[in-house]
Amino acid sequence: MQDWWRSAVIYQIYPRSFQDDGGNGIGDLRGVARRLDHVASLGVDVIWLSPFFTSPMADMGYDISDHRGVDPLFGTLADFDALLARAHALGLKVIIDQVPSHTSDQHPWFAESRLSRTGPKADWYVWAEARPDGTPPNNWLSVFGGPAWTWEPRRRQYYMHSFLSSQPQMNFHNPDVQDAILDAMRFWLDRGVDGFRLDSINYPFHDTELRDNPADPDKPHASWANPYEAQRHVYDKTRPETVGFLRRVRAMTDAYAGRMTVGEVGEGKGAARIMGAYTSGNDKLNMAYSFEMLGPDFSAAHFRDIIEGFFAEAPDGWPCWAFSNHDVIRHVSRWAEHGHDRDSLARLTAAMLLSFEGAVCLYQGEELGQTETELAYHEIVDPPGLRFWPDYKGRDGCRTPMVWEAAAPNAGFSTETPWLPVKPAQAARAVDLMEAAPDSTLHAYRALLAFRRATPALGRGRTEFLDLPEPVLGFRRWHETGALTCLFNLSPRTVRLTLDGAARLHGPCAGATLAEDRLTLGPNGHAWLAPDPEPPVLRPLP
Repeated sequence: MQDWWRSAVIYQIYPRSFQDDGGNGIGDLRGVARRLDHVASLGVDVIWLSPFFTSPMADMGYDISDHRGVDPLFGTLADFDALLARAHALGLKVIIDQVPSHTSDQHPWFAESRLSRTGPKADWYVWAEARPDGTPPNNWLSVFGGPAWTWEPRRRQYYMHSFLSSQPQMNFHNPDVQDAILDAMRFWLDRGVDGFRLDSINYPFHDTELRDNPADPDKPHASWANPYEAQRHVYDKTRPETVGFLRRVRAMTDAYAGRMTVGEVGEGKGAARIMGAYTSGNDKLNMAYSFEMLGPDFSAAHFRDIIEGFFAEAPDGWPCWAFSNHDVIRHVSRWAEHGHDRDSLARLTAAMLLSFEGAVCLYQGEELGQTETELAYHEIVDPPGLRFWPDYKGRDGCRTPMVWEAAAPNAGFSTETPWLPVKPAQAARAVDLMEAAPDSTLHAYRALLAFRRATPALGRGRTEFLDLPEPVLGFRRWHETGALTCLFNLSPRTVRLTLDGAARLHGPCAGATLAEDRLTLGPNGHAWLAPDPEPPVLRPLP
């Protein structure tokens, strides 16, 4: 089926932290391959591998110095090929990260570009003259702190970097740069990958006039942990030219049968418009996701606004929804602060996410109800965490190693000291403990994934939201095989609804009882109602 990706469940693997089989405390491709049976047992469709490419690892692999190489930390190209073959044998598709907007400063392209203003690659990166007083050309800031410009004495110019100064920005206004990135993607397609996750896909293009970004009036000075938040980023990213490049990406991947692309829109508020622009029609990305569901807001209105907003912007586009990834605090810890029990919250959020219209992405350990690791400053390695501590503690807390056997050294991740510590709170959620407990979060995930797979309305149905008061999120998924009413209590207290019309509980409901015309949802309770024969009308009870 060419559009298999529409209902796909993607499992993100962060290779550094999945399984170390090389004995150096860092996860590797052989380790990933060895643990794929666990991933396949969940019932997911795809694995997404975060970067494993050759890199100096200043940003843990998102600073690439060879787009076609495997970093020795992770293994070899032969190890990648073996992993790919193993995944395909287990029925898992494989997508890999691509980072089009920037490279490492150790990439041969940049080494050549920085030497002079006249070489073949002189215009492959974003270079600009200093102002008359020697300061950077404009007010653009780096996501990781400080100006988005670094001085290069060999060229007597500044180069742009949206992230670390060791991650120079590529100049996508140069067609040769686009060609080089597309050629690198073809290399992996020819090896058999099933698609790509495109990192920070709204970053590649910049305003060629280098105009200053305006201030963001919604971000008062007192709210800044990082001054980057003080600007509206209208000139340094999300430029209109991006759509043209995405058309080139789609034309290339469509030449390979059954491949797909999913883009990360590096934007919070207002991301639905960008996701829509990047996925509408059949000539750009297959789908996109943003950070709108990766923040602290946990309300029915929030989730409804995001989903309805996307389909209003792009009725012919397609989303991929996620609650956690390698860049944000794990969602069980983020949202448990509202008073939720973490285990029941983990099951509730899985039930919600797997009921949303669109593809779904799970982050490794999510199936264990894994929580954010509390790290001391001396344990932090993430550059923005080191810079903005303690207001922002970086991304290491969600990147600590996967836990496999609770009693083994480092919970089975490695026989050596791991690159980030395994702490007791995380080891207590090891796979072997979860396997042994019939009522564990792991088994709940498997049941929910099987339910989604067996229910056409969840995989392919359209969505109609129900007007229910907080804290209940309710919607119907309509499909030619029948409708399904999906109800979720986003609170740690019991709520009750009355039904006008016949219905029955359906699927792996939790904390839900239906007696005659009354549905009770306990704390974090969730239910699916199958109509008999028409969907019921629901009204809240006081």
